[in-house]
Amino acid sequence: MSLVKFRASGFRSLAPVDIEPHPRFNLISGVNASGKTSLLESIYYLGRGRSFRGTGNRELLQTGQQGFSLFGEVSSGDQKQRAGVEVTTNERRIKVNGDFGSSADLARILPVQTIDPEVHQLVQGGPDERRRFLDWGVFHVKHTYLLEWRQYHKVLKQRNAALRAQQSAKQIITWNESLITHALALQQAREEYLSHFKPLFSSICSDYLLIDAKCTYKPGWPAGRDFSETLELTLDSDISKGFTQNGPHRADLYLEVTDRRARHRVSRGQQKLVASALIISQLKYLATESDADHVLLVDDPAAELDRDNRFKLFQLLEEVPAQMFITALDVEDLASFATGLKYRLADGELSSLL
Repeated sequence: MSLVKFRASGFRSLAPVDIEPHPRFNLISGVNASGKTSLLESIYYLGRGRSFRGTGNRELLQTGQQGFSLFGEVSSGDQKQRAGVEVTTNERRIKVNGDFGSSADLARILPVQTIDPEVHQLVQGGPDERRRFLDWGVFHVKHTYLLEWRQYHKVLKQRNAALRAQQSAKQIITWNESLITHALALQQAREEYLSHFKPLFSSICSDYLLIDAKCTYKPGWPAGRDFSETLELTLDSDISKGFTQNGPHRADLYLEVTDRRARHRVSRGQQKLVASALIISQLKYLATESDADHVLLVDDPAAELDRDNRFKLFQLLEEVPAQMFITALDVEDLASFATGLKYRLADGELSSLL
């Protein structure tokens, strides 16, 4: 699956963009503040329905513009699909193959991941980011997962509302059966996914990064205890605090390097490598589950890496079964990638380099 046409208008500082990307490597150079990250962000938005910077829609509007539009044509084998997003100050419209759709519909036809200067937060940050990373992967291999995820969070919201309203224990318990059903479905899907993903991640870290790394799934309640038992034992505490303290919404992907928590074991640069290995492992596994490639956006891969670690990351990227868009200050910084299309960004204007 690759992006064969892409257009953007009114997005941040970018001049109108209209390109036919290379199916493998698209190398984008330009000085700081030239718009490189904004270009990647626009492609990411088309595949996710949001910015990877955590920015609201209004902040994405170009100065003086009332809206922005994004369009992409995606090729998967002999099939081509179209995705479009139009955002104004008042609304957002998503269309997939001519019909109105949702962010989930965008994700299905344009699965996109990113490695940016903040990627180390997958290691250093809290569990929220790692859960999103995990759920995105499961979503792409298990088609019923999104429905289960939504059902779980709907029931969780209702149970939390009952807790905040200080309803009786008997009333709160009425939500437990449904919560447990959907929680166990999420747990099973995540663990099944990770059973394939974990050995691949460890192997990539060992072979390319020379790091002994592993990941372990923490389901969001104490090990060795049933979720139903946990809800019973923590009921009084949940009532006191006004929210459900245990469940898949508190799950984590526990990362270890040489048998110690990775966030305490490795440097910032190594955190970036381990986080990149997570994403690359995910894309490699997803490629085995379908005939389609995915899209990987790599923003300034050399940032905060010394020469040896930069070489390791570039080795990893060469192995990724994905269409890539990679930025750097100078095109010579991307000389490792011999094939593909080269672009130059200057003052928001994108031009092709021969």
